Amino acid sequence: MDSLPVNWEALDSLIIDFVKSENLIEDSGSPSTSPSTSLSPSSSTSSSSSSSYQSRLLIRQIRRSVEFGDIDAAIDLLRLHAPFVLDDHRLLFCLQKQRFIELLRKGTAEDRESAINCLRESLAPCALDAYPEAYEEFKHILLALVYDEEDKNSPVVSEWSPRRRIDIAGLLSSVLRAHLCAYDPLFAMSLRYLISIHKLFCFRQGVPSPISDLTQRLLLEDRDPPATPLESSYEAPPFDEVDIQALAHAVELTRQGAIDSLRFAKGDLYQAFQNELCRIRLDDPMFDELVHEYCVYRGFVNFSVVDSPGMQLSINDDQSESGQLSKNCSTEVGDGNTKLSGSDTSASQVIMEGSPESNTNLASIQSTDTEERYPSEASYGDCSTSGTPQFEKVLQKNKCLRVGETNKRKRWRGRHENTEFVSGPTSERSREDLNADTTMLKDQQVSPKSCFLNMMKNREDKHELVLGLKELASRGMTEDVVEEINEMDSNFFVQNPSLLFQLKQVEFLKLVGSGDHTQALRVACSFLGPLASGHPDLLKPLKETLLALLKPNEEAFNDRLPLCVLANTLQVAIGRRLGIEEPQLMKIIRATLYTHSEWFKLQMCKDRFEGLLRIDALKEVGAKLIIDASRLDVDMSTDGSSQVTGSSNNRKQEDGSSTQSSARDVGCDETAILKVMEFLALPRADAIHLLAQYNGNAETVIQQIFA
Repeated sequence: MDSLPVNWEALDSLIIDFVKSENLIEDSGSPSTSPSTSLSPSSSTSSSSSSSYQSRLLIRQIRRSVEFGDIDAAIDLLRLHAPFVLDDHRLLFCLQKQRFIELLRKGTAEDRESAINCLRESLAPCALDAYPEAYEEFKHILLALVYDEEDKNSPVVSEWSPRRRIDIAGLLSSVLRAHLCAYDPLFAMSLRYLISIHKLFCFRQGVPSPISDLTQRLLLEDRDPPATPLESSYEAPPFDEVDIQALAHAVELTRQGAIDSLRFAKGDLYQAFQNELCRIRLDDPMFDELVHEYCVYRGFVNFSVVDSPGMQLSINDDQSESGQLSKNCSTEVGDGNTKLSGSDTSASQVIMEGSPESNTNLASIQSTDTEERYPSEASYGDCSTSGTPQFEKVLQKNKCLRVGETNKRKRWRGRHENTEFVSGPTSERSREDLNADTTMLKDQQVSPKSCFLNMMKNREDKHELVLGLKELASRGMTEDVVEEINEMDSNFFVQNPSLLFQLKQVEFLKLVGSGDHTQALRVACSFLGPLASGHPDLLKPLKETLLALLKPNEEAFNDRLPLCVLANTLQVAIGRRLGIEEPQLMKIIRATLYTHSEWFKLQMCKDRFEGLLRIDALKEVGAKLIIDASRLDVDMSTDGSSQVTGSSNNRKQEDGSSTQSSARDVGCDETAILKVMEFLALPRADAIHLLAQYNGNAETVIQQIFA
């Protein structure tokens, strides 16, 4: 799974879209527009993203109000912002039942009187026409007047259960999300989908997941209840069986569940897919931490020690163990909290310019920070940030180059949502948390541990250096890269000869492109030739590189060299050497993309939704590779080489036509496959394997199973 390449630029784009859409960074751009979250193939952009963000805030506030038992606040919000929900008497009856229970739960005589008034004025009238079973449920819930919450053997124990709040909150979220088109940003949906398929693949194939500790915490087991249509669910479905099966297996629904979802979406497969995908819940704080860690690593956001609650907690813990810290100043700390600089040019430009497709109406929020993942650095007994003189010299030169790029970065502010729709228990708790964080911050500013902060400064300097070298490589300034790396660590290229070969390859092609063939041959004779002699696997890339001498000058460099791939590879290699690991999010994406490809090979079809979720773009890596980066050594580890690969044209052919033709190779007709899937509720791969055993005859398969 670690060997799969990933298009980091496509991932950058998705994450920038996410942080802007969810208002996780400070952005000076126009707040009136932002990236679209629509997946409809007929409309890839939208001008209503700001209202979509506000709608998501509204949904979250209603969810919290219901989960805290403040049903009156939820009804007030619905009446003000989404009255259509209260027009549905099924939902209104459900809310009034819970309101009755919450009033009884308070236990005072006054609240009990209010509960009886709720029965008379709201619940009883609503029970008359909510749905056929509503009046029986109304009579049943009257028993809550007799049996209290502590009676675990009562016939209404389920009505008292706090789980009922969660279910109602989830149902309201599903309905509001669909009606308001308040879908989550594209990356959040893509990650849900990829992790779901990853878990299914590992379970079905019986293979261990290398990221199970992350996915189990990130993707919650519970789903929001589905938004069901008003009409009967038992009438004949007017939908294509291909759509029904595609939806059912994409989001793990029963066939009837897929039909209901399509009916609620009025037959729109892509809207139904979004509705079902957003029912899957992510752990938002953890998700934000992973995204923050990635943004810091890639240099999209600034970070300072005092900006992060996670860092503040680390400092507090550190102060309580000052004796241990004084003995070992290289204790592991939250490196994801370190202020970073720089990024590749394209990503910085996207975040800086605030284009109409990238801005959103942002509110002031705070962050929870990334957990510590990085291995301990080399111990600095005196807590110095200087390191070696060579490191300092390269860093100083790098800082002069990076001033402009540093100014482009944004400040991370995280997800501390203003409860602007209503004040209640949730908003009070948020204010208390905010005050506590502010007090903590002031305390830490008074007496920070200098050793701890020096370590943070040292990590920051290392990130500055790595991002500066990455920026040089992305601009094609490989001579400077080689010079600075040799100045910093003369043994680096001894352990990474393939990387040196590729950097000199860029230099050679630049010289050929400018027409300086003499100097180009000097580079080839001095570096490329000796490297290929010592490493036979570089001989073929050397031959392909020398062919550039036969090409016109303008084609020798610009049209053939993926500098972004080389820059990303260099970032991983140098980062690992300095103790900076790849973000956890990148490991998740790499593993889930691999299982996604393998899963649809087993299904012998192409994923109908991968283009909508931009999964195909994440797999797409440059097709015109002279540089064979797949053999790159990164500090004697294969992990760092995995984001670069061979031709994407081969990938398209492998994932596309070949998988679709494989079903025909075993003599299976598409209609027969769908029939077996429908009648036996089987995945596509199992249906094909059964049909192959019976000469592709669906009737025979079904008869044998039920015989």
